[in-house]
Amino acid sequence: MLYPNNSADKLGFTEIKELIKTHCLSTMGQDMVNKIQVMTNYDLILKFLNQANEFKNILQNDDALPINHFYDIKSLANKAKIEGTFLSEEEFFQVQASLTTVFAVIAYFNERGGVYPYLEALFEHLPIEKAIIKKIDQVIDPKGKIRHNASRELMDITSGITKAEQEARKKIDQIFKQASANNWTADGSLTVRDGRLCIPLLAENKRKLKGFIHDESASGQTVYMEPEEVFSLNNLIRDLEFERRREIIKILTALTDELRPYVPLLLSYHGLLTKLDFVRAKALFAIEIEAEMPKLLNEGKFRLFNARHPLLFLNFKKEGKSVVPLNVAIDDATRIIVVSGPNAGGKSVCMKTVGLLQMMVQAGLLIPAGADSVAGVFKQLFVDIGDDQSIESDLSTYSAHLSKMKKFVEDANGKTMILIDEFGTGTDPQFGGPIAEAVLEALNNKKVRGMVTTHYSNLKIFASNTEGIENASMLFNNTEMQPLYMLEVGKPGSSYAFEIAQKIGLPQNVLNLAKNKISAGQKKVDSLLVDLEREKKEIFDTKQKLDKQQRRVNTLLAENEELKSFLDENRKNLLREAKQEAKSIILNANKLVENTIAEIKSSNADKEVTRSLRENLNNEVKKNTVKVEALKKAPAQDEEVKPGDWVKLIDGDTTGQVMEIIKDNVVIAMGDLRTVVKKKRVEKVTRASVPKEIRRSSNQTGDIANFSPEIDVRGMRTEDALHAIEKLFDRALMMGFNNLKILHGKGDGILRKMIRQYLKKYEQVDRMEDEHADRGGDGITYVYLK
Repeated sequence: MLYPNNSADKLGFTEIKELIKTHCLSTMGQDMVNKIQVMTNYDLILKFLNQANEFKNILQNDDALPINHFYDIKSLANKAKIEGTFLSEEEFFQVQASLTTVFAVIAYFNERGGVYPYLEALFEHLPIEKAIIKKIDQVIDPKGKIRHNASRELMDITSGITKAEQEARKKIDQIFKQASANNWTADGSLTVRDGRLCIPLLAENKRKLKGFIHDESASGQTVYMEPEEVFSLNNLIRDLEFERRREIIKILTALTDELRPYVPLLLSYHGLLTKLDFVRAKALFAIEIEAEMPKLLNEGKFRLFNARHPLLFLNFKKEGKSVVPLNVAIDDATRIIVVSGPNAGGKSVCMKTVGLLQMMVQAGLLIPAGADSVAGVFKQLFVDIGDDQSIESDLSTYSAHLSKMKKFVEDANGKTMILIDEFGTGTDPQFGGPIAEAVLEALNNKKVRGMVTTHYSNLKIFASNTEGIENASMLFNNTEMQPLYMLEVGKPGSSYAFEIAQKIGLPQNVLNLAKNKISAGQKKVDSLLVDLEREKKEIFDTKQKLDKQQRRVNTLLAENEELKSFLDENRKNLLREAKQEAKSIILNANKLVENTIAEIKSSNADKEVTRSLRENLNNEVKKNTVKVEALKKAPAQDEEVKPGDWVKLIDGDTTGQVMEIIKDNVVIAMGDLRTVVKKKRVEKVTRASVPKEIRRSSNQTGDIANFSPEIDVRGMRTEDALHAIEKLFDRALMMGFNNLKILHGKGDGILRKMIRQYLKKYEQVDRMEDEHADRGGDGITYVYLK
């Protein structure tokens, strides 16, 4: 139950429905959106939420649902239900297209049996009667026109019309040709008047031909005559067309009679299409507002994480802004939240967000909040937002508020959500405050759930001292005097009346006068609230920084542990392999020594044999000796590398000449090639230590400044031109140029065509373009390299 009746308008729910309607494909779907209401049945709400969520998953993660045609077949079924009526060709086509969509959708879900159970329930036990489509296909073609062979009689009539039309055309062409030869006709060709083919004759010649005059030109100089010989044929065609129409009506009537027994099934198919359109629109809107499905409880409580007002979210999205998310919870311990804080700080938006999202959930709509959010079900939603004064009912603003409070106190219970904006305003604060406090106490005694916004200090104090009621405030940056639009539960907020007035520019003497008029106790309370909020803000910012640092430390510790584990495992593997290799070397050494001793004994210590065996032992020792490589020295700091110097890579034997130094990088030319390396990876060497062939190659290609990426091949034979371009292309690639300019002239365009075809085979070519028309046009080609 919603109270008052305009609550949906107050909270923006009506606008939500209008936005959903824009995603509907049919008027039936839009009508269903209009009927969306806040429900209290837990099972029904859960079913609608799951349907929308499953369709959202299809749109985002699965193949597109084959929804191509949505027609209002309900009205067609109701028309076919009446004896003696018949559906037109277009209407049968709509039925055919709609049923094709229905069967395609059912097949889609049957292929994914069990994946989308809530959507599958839409057509559960719905039979697939393809006999309907088969019957319609025999009469209506894919373009929605009746088939010429729908019946034997229709085929004969159509054939007769075609034959008569051909004969009439042939006859009138002969007469027109003869009349033209006699110069009886006016300028122009055969034309149609009153649906009949006529000859345009000059008025003075109209009696030279027998026939029926259908029309004349505006000047009266031309008449349009249907010749007598053709008149009877055209009448025959007209009669056949009437006969054809009668036969078509006969066929359509018979087809409608065959369709009539299926009318209840057609209505079921119509219901399925309407529901699919409706659920699809809800899912598309959910994607638009980045909505999720919350966990649903059959209790009067909720817990929202990163909740956003959908209308505000869409407006900000257009402007490239982001909405500050809301985190709030209502449960058995915290039943009513009293929100205070500065004007324009977001109190009302916060409350409307809670109310609108609750309405959306209970209407079966997904909400723009975190997927871990929890939503409940309330039996009643009481709203007091805005000014409801009424001249007709003789109600002032405050009287209207009191009338609602009377309803709230009398009818609210533990399954009621209340939303009251600016509680207690509209009358003398000295009396409005106590009345508001009394109403709040009465509602709290009834275990009502909800949210209240206020500026009254007595309500803040009452909330802090009463079980079940919790203070909350909208955070405010009192340094920059800007609202933060963040809800903090647990403490009241200051209204910042003086601070905001000062920022707006109210004269200081007026502010001082106002401060002197408030009580010392009230001034002290407000100052304490401001200081408390400032300290809370500082603590919050510090906590954010500490949390960020802690996350960084945790990440580094995890990386360190992972690296340590890897090194330990690697060390164990290396030791194991080293031990196995050492064991193998020792075994081989023992065997070699034993064999050597045996051979010395067998040769009676012959000197030559002994020497040979000793050399063999030494060779084996050398094989298993690990060479300790001396660390290569880095170039001394005072040996500064400059362009033109010869350098050598520290970790290799490559030598080259320095062409350019870019920050910590060195561009080195090595023959026809260039490379870029870090300065710390090279050491300076003397020119004499560089081989002559390297110096010679460097001298030939080192002077990049002399290279021009332009070539003029005008007057060359095609073969010579391509050879010259190939050499230029190779040098440009080696030297890192990005484009070439080729002057080939215009002529007959053959040379230009051959050059472009030749360059297309190189994968290094990105594109080719003509020069600007004022500077040579298609006589010059620019070649851009990747």
